[in-house]
Amino acid sequence: MKEKKLETLVFSTVGVVVMFIIVVAVNLIASALKTRVDLTEGKIYTLSPGTKAILKKIDAPVEVRFYYSQGQSRIPSQYKAYAKQVEDLLNEFRQYAGGNLEVKKLDPEPDSEAEDLANLDGVEGQMVETGDKFYLGIAISLDPQKVALPFLPPNRERLLEYDLARAISQVLSTNKPVIGVMTPLPVFGMQMPPQMRMQMGGQNQEPWAFISELKRDFEVKQVAMEADKIDDDIKVLMVVHPKDIKDAALFAIDQFVMRGGKLIACLDPMCLADVQKQNPMMPMPGAPSNLEKLLKTWGITFDTTKVAADMNFAKQLMVRQGAKPETIPTLLFLSAAGINKEDAVAAQVDEILLPFAGVFTGSPAAGLKQSILLKTSKKSQLVEPFMSQMTPSKIVDDFKESDTVYALAVRLEGKFKTSFPDGKPKADDKDAEKKDEKKPDDKPGDSLKETKADNAVLLIGDTDFLSDQFSVQVQNFFGQKMVTPRNGNLALTQNIVEQLAGDQNLIGVRSRGTLNRPFTVVQEMQAKANARFQAELAKVQKEVDETNQKLNEMQGKKQGNQRFVLSPEQQAEMDKFKKNRAEANKKLKKVRRELAQDIESLELRTKVINIAGMPILVTLLGIGLAVVRKQKTKAQ
Repeated sequence: MKEKKLETLVFSTVGVVVMFIIVVAVNLIASALKTRVDLTEGKIYTLSPGTKAILKKIDAPVEVRFYYSQGQSRIPSQYKAYAKQVEDLLNEFRQYAGGNLEVKKLDPEPDSEAEDLANLDGVEGQMVETGDKFYLGIAISLDPQKVALPFLPPNRERLLEYDLARAISQVLSTNKPVIGVMTPLPVFGMQMPPQMRMQMGGQNQEPWAFISELKRDFEVKQVAMEADKIDDDIKVLMVVHPKDIKDAALFAIDQFVMRGGKLIACLDPMCLADVQKQNPMMPMPGAPSNLEKLLKTWGITFDTTKVAADMNFAKQLMVRQGAKPETIPTLLFLSAAGINKEDAVAAQVDEILLPFAGVFTGSPAAGLKQSILLKTSKKSQLVEPFMSQMTPSKIVDDFKESDTVYALAVRLEGKFKTSFPDGKPKADDKDAEKKDEKKPDDKPGDSLKETKADNAVLLIGDTDFLSDQFSVQVQNFFGQKMVTPRNGNLALTQNIVEQLAGDQNLIGVRSRGTLNRPFTVVQEMQAKANARFQAELAKVQKEVDETNQKLNEMQGKKQGNQRFVLSPEQQAEMDKFKKNRAEANKKLKKVRRELAQDIESLELRTKVINIAGMPILVTLLGIGLAVVRKQKTKAQ
């Protein structure tokens, strides 16, 4: 019997040792092969296909200098875990770059060469409470190009991969991208002759803020609405409110897309920036805009006869000075629920304002896929443009939710086909005289019929969101023009242009998952409790209103100096109200207490399951195996 026990002990020990050797060997082999498995829910350790494509394009040594203050006392605790995530992601980048990406980790201690180099690279030190600086930034260089990410805030965790991929793409590019803007609106500003300014008392109109911001990073060109060809050096074309656009210009846009140009089209069923001046006492919005011929080929429809109204994204605003605030459901203040947070261009945008926006419907044509960037909630409906501006209160009174989510901004990706299969359209009669002055029309066979590679077009159902009125606040500060964003409109525009103007593969770089997981069960419990609070508070408020009304009625029946003395009926009503209010407060406290107990109980269960659950499961499994083995031994 002792020999059997000794034999069992020996075999068990040998088995454990063999298993340990197998585990170590598998890890060594996997490390040598650089094979990894990402088991996280959001695949936060898996690079996007677009990022991998950008890294594979590196054909010269790119140096990444990661500045990170490693001293325990010099960096806030909340940044330590995030710095480790940044380092892990850089290692993933280095692995996929095939040896052409070198990552250097530097600790910029005070008064060190590393700190001097960080400052030269444009990486900024952040002050802490002790007065010291800590660094968490990156500089990427490929001579002569250098791009710095001065500081990596944890709130951009979801965009970390995108920011790094974009920076690498920028150092690989040698030319400043050219952005074309085609619009009848005065987005580039208007210069008024001096004599007219004196006579009319007017001033020069400054360029819209989004134009000024784009000029910081790109070369921006104005494209005429009558253009019959888009210049070859333009990489991204913004078409803003193309009302009454001619077929010749549509053909130019079509061919621009066919040869690989990126298009951003801002359409509008009711453009407030395009005000008609026939009646100065009552200015009316201009004609709607559409690219119907192009959209039809792509399988998309834009309704210029309706604007979106949404009660979930509406706010109370003061329409007229001195008047009560009104709810205007056609001014869409889109929150996170209406913004695609999984898309890199919108991941960090908190609120978008779309005034009187139109919607896109339909299914993309074969070869195209659609991504919705902005959308309404189900508590929405489509209304007439004129009625939406003149009678917002009537819309609220008559509101009937459609239970439909409408697309307000979409991105189309894939291979696009031409909307002009017969070639360039014939010139209009008005342009016939100019025809001889220009070169002969291209032959039908000269036009492109389809994109050679995948392309991208972004459609937005509003143009006013670009105007200063709805995007920024402009102030004069001691003679200096100060522009402050009102919302995320300006940031969204910059992100879209930046993405499309960069490497084609940036479009495929997703917004990463986050390691910070919200406790959704607790959030749902709190939401339910808040609903109960609101119900109880509403009940109490109703009782207050009823009591006040009864007291006022009783007070009105009194004579002269008796008005300041409470009658027995009033005193009884007051006592009743105080009693009801006390009971309501008890109910509110009970709801709060129950909520706290439920959350504590849930947290305790979660801790037990996560901390003790697995050991208990392993222990039970071990006991079960021991019992089975003992029974087999007895049977022998």
